[in-house]
This record gives sequence, structure tokens and C-alpha cells, in this order.
Amino acid sequence: MQSNFDIDKAVKLLRQEVLKWKTPIVTKYSKTKKRPAFKVLISCLLSLRTRDEQTAEASKRLFAIADTPAKIASLPTDKIEKLIYPVGFYRTKAKSIKEACKTIVEKYKGKTPNTIEELLTLKGAGRKTANLVVTLGFNKPGICVDTHVHRISNIWGYVETKTPEKTEFALREKLPPQYWIEYNDLLVTLGQNQCKPISPICSTCLLNGVCPKKGVTRSR
Repeated sequence: MQSNFDIDKAVKLLRQEVLKWKTPIVTKYSKTKKRPAFKVLISCLLSLRTRDEQTAEASKRLFAIADTPAKIASLPTDKIEKLIYPVGFYRTKAKSIKEACKTIVEKYKGKTPNTIEELLTLKGAGRKTANLVVTLGFNKPGICVDTHVHRISNIWGYVETKTPEKTEFALREKLPPQYWIEYNDLLVTLGQNQCKPISPICSTCLLNGVCPKKGVTRSR
């Protein structure tokens, strides 16, 4: 599919736009000095269907008690549940986090794996999580696609896809490599604050002049 959308201009504008908003919690952990990849992994596992503020608080409580794979793996599941509540699906996430940490300890000698293939062996980790850990945790090329990235990439007409996984592989074919690592960060921040799923705030968006608004039926 051919697209006339100017991705270079969009990225340049977004780099300015996102500076006025809060940095997503997963990104904040990528900038810490102690175990950034592991903290990106756990906070990403917590973030599914959960508001960023809740993810931040749950991550903070959990890491205050246990901030390594071994420490989390040794916690009782009900203890993890209490620490991460009220994130969405907290019981399922508690089990997944504990199991993922056990795998890191037993299979990877306590070190967070740094390839998508290895990360996908961890309980609860899908392609979104694996790509995010690779890019933000290890600063390696990858394309993380969540609901915001999938939705906005299609609104731009930059891709024409039905699922986040298909969006990832479409972006791998056409997105310039220099944007791979930051692409998720930029679009997630935009999606959380401006280009919202229901009635995006197009009137004050810096990209209003370049965005074709494909599929947008109502905006502000």
C-alpha cells in the first residue's frame, strides 16, 4: 500500500508535542540506572488494560518490596496480588509475573533476556512486551505496537491493518529504522493525551495539518 503521509514531518512534530505531557511509566523505568530492562518488563506486564497512573503506583509498590527476578519469584502469589491491586486482571498478572521471574532465574541466570524470541518464552509476554523490553530496556531495534500505535498508524493512513501484530510487521517493512525505538513512545503519549480513542482532540493537535484522520468519525 502506498501512503502519502509524511512520517518524517510527523515524527519531528511529535518530538516537540510530547514534551508537554507526562512520560509513560514504562519509559521512565527505561531511564533508571538499576535493572532498567527488568523494570520495563514488569511494568509492561502490569500495564495491560490498566491506566498509566495505576501501573505506576503498582510498579512502585512491588519494586519497593522486591526489585529483582529472584525476590519477586520468592514472593507468595497472594502477596504480589495485594501489591499490584487494583490493576486490571491483577490475579492473572500476579501469577504471570511470578512465573516469568522464575523462568528468568532458572533459565536465564537472573538476567532479563534481550531478544524477542527469548522474551516470548516468559509467561504473559507477547510481542508488544517483548519489543518494548528490547527497545526501551536494551536500546535495540524493535517496533512495539500497542492499541495506540495500531490505531494512530491507521488514522494516519501510514498502514492499513486490522490487528496490532499486522501493524508491527507492516511497520517493519516501511518505517525508517531511525524511528523504530522511539515510535511507540511518541504514539502512546499522543494517544493517551490528544489522539484519544473516542473523539480525538484534533483541533489543537500539532499534526492537524498533516493527518488525514482516516476512520475518525467524531473529533473535538
